[in-house]
Amino acid sequence: MTEQREPSAPHNIEPHSNVAKMFHWGFLAFFVFALSKQIDEVEELEDLALLEYEMIFATIFLIVVLIRLIYMQVTRPTALPDATPIKMKRLARLVHLSMYFSLSMIAITGLAIGHLYGSGTKSGDTMDLVLILHELAVITTYWLIFFHVSAAVYHRWKGDGIWNSMVPFLRETPKT
Repeated sequence: MTEQREPSAPHNIEPHSNVAKMFHWGFLAFFVFALSKQIDEVEELEDLALLEYEMIFATIFLIVVLIRLIYMQVTRPTALPDATPIKMKRLARLVHLSMYFSLSMIAITGLAIGHLYGSGTKSGDTMDLVLILHELAVITTYWLIFFHVSAAVYHRWKGDGIWNSMVPFLRETPKT
């Protein structure tokens, strides 16, 4: 007699906690909101209310990223099964940690831009460098999200249970 598995838990992969899922999907909404509110030109920070808002938002963004990182590292660093090749585990970890780093750098460089602008450094080499670093962090984040989503879709196609551990829709069924 073969073992019967629930369609919601192929290969006995434990789902992430509801808190982890909230952090994951809530942060996605938070990130999309941040993108929708981004400023187009640094000169817009001349509006002190906007500058203050951006500084508070970047601080909250950074705190949320750090809380999520700590929570995920303490509760469940990976959902990958033990049989996953070590190179795949390392690649998955690299992508995840790189996402935390690049998201943090978006906030940190945003705070640096706001600090520089607020203290009167509105242009020059230092501001240009921080603006470039901010853009690099954003572009890197986009690529890492692409890799992350591609890996999730791969696992959905593979039917190994990883998709179901975090995604609450389009449930996969185990492949035999």
